[in-house]
Amino acid sequence: MTEHAVVIAGGGPTGLMLAGELALAGVDVAIVERRSSQDLPGTRAGGLHSRTIEVFDQRGIADRFLSEGQVVQVAGFAGTQFDISDFPTRHPYGLGLWQKHIERILAGWVGELEVPMYREREVTGFAQDDTGVDVQLSDGESLRAQYLVGCDGGRSLIRKAAGIEFPGWEPTTSSLLAEVEMTEEPETGIRRTPSGMHAIGKVEYEIKGGEVIYKKGGTVGVMLTESQVGNTDEPTLRDLSEGLIAVYGTDYGIHSPTWITRFTDMTRQAAAYRDRRILLAGDAAHVHSPVGGQGLQIGVQDAVNLGWKLAQVINRTSPESLLDTYHAERHPVAARVLGNTMAQVALMRADDRIEALRDTVSELLSMDEPRKRFAAMMSGLDIHYDLGEGHLLLGRRMPDLDLVTPGGTVRVFTLLHEARPVLLNLGKPWGFDISPWAHRMLAIDAKYAGDWDLPALGQVAAPAAVLIRPDGYVAWVGDGTDTGLRDALTTWFGSP
Repeated sequence: MTEHAVVIAGGGPTGLMLAGELALAGVDVAIVERRSSQDLPGTRAGGLHSRTIEVFDQRGIADRFLSEGQVVQVAGFAGTQFDISDFPTRHPYGLGLWQKHIERILAGWVGELEVPMYREREVTGFAQDDTGVDVQLSDGESLRAQYLVGCDGGRSLIRKAAGIEFPGWEPTTSSLLAEVEMTEEPETGIRRTPSGMHAIGKVEYEIKGGEVIYKKGGTVGVMLTESQVGNTDEPTLRDLSEGLIAVYGTDYGIHSPTWITRFTDMTRQAAAYRDRRILLAGDAAHVHSPVGGQGLQIGVQDAVNLGWKLAQVINRTSPESLLDTYHAERHPVAARVLGNTMAQVALMRADDRIEALRDTVSELLSMDEPRKRFAAMMSGLDIHYDLGEGHLLLGRRMPDLDLVTPGGTVRVFTLLHEARPVLLNLGKPWGFDISPWAHRMLAIDAKYAGDWDLPALGQVAAPAAVLIRPDGYVAWVGDGTDTGLRDALTTWFGSP
């Protein structure tokens, strides 16, 4: 039986990001993935939001995505688009980049970190005990791990086998999604009918002046809202043809489908993200309507929240109770996404009264304060973990400041490339004894002369010191003394 410290079921964006985080911490991690390669049929998710780009920047890999994608303002709510170009971040935008490219880039990074992958296999079952998990694979092989993480999607076998409940709401809308070829040139863009919203676009496009320009010919992406909910049959080209004719009066001569699938606005969330040695992340922990493009984002951010905590437990730096903070912090984040996607689905219905409500909401969101509040939520820049009372920075993302240090100017995110905690002293030199934790973190004396700005909140008081977790969130804020520092270090990075 082959042994690993962690086995991850599923090699999509969430599983890949988690593997990379664990590998950076020196953890023996392996991925079990049913596909023979990272090739992904079709396009799936269409881009990255600002906070996800920041997360990649914290690991030094953002340029890999930026070099292939197209910068564009992608944040929006129920059809109202937001411009976040005035937000205090190095990435005040989204990135147009299909999921198949996102996965390929992530897989390349994970490959450089030498993470083994068991391809063309699936986890078929497991049994956990006090010291680990026996994992059965579809080819008959068994693995032994200290922890098993289910990153295996909305129908997660790991979640079901662990007996973790998945409460939520049944679907109210159903849509066909496909990539096909068309003999005729279609009408691209969005169309609304009494049955709902429909869209046609090209897989190949470029963005000029903020406008999406589709290329002539080539593969066409189609999204059609179905008139009824509840069809569970595998969708066919005929279903797509009939749907196009009903909405557009023609099927544009569709042929040669790359793939056809059906999705709904079913909205569910795992009651617990952990059952002893079993953990869930990404779609295995939460499913919702794809409106707003938030699913891939919060899955990647689940992984970044969990990775360093799981690594510290495995490396015996921290007690197992640290893993309880994963559910405590990430469950509310996904619950809010579930809420805002349900609200957006309701606002996007094709009904005269809903149209009037949507116009009213759109007018409100055109005002500066509501725009900033909602855009920060949709871009992931306003995430706030409840770490108790204190400075406004506590529990929020650390801004990527240009710091002046004895060794020269350095960005905060550069200090996070190795996924280690950072203690940043911005005041007078101090004599606090942090030697028991010195080998676990970076301790930097630096200066920063500019204003401290947070998206949606605006300027905050400049702290004398901050303790930054590996995921980029502030765990302690100093006032010139070391009050609370030892407690914070012990809570997040183990006993001295």
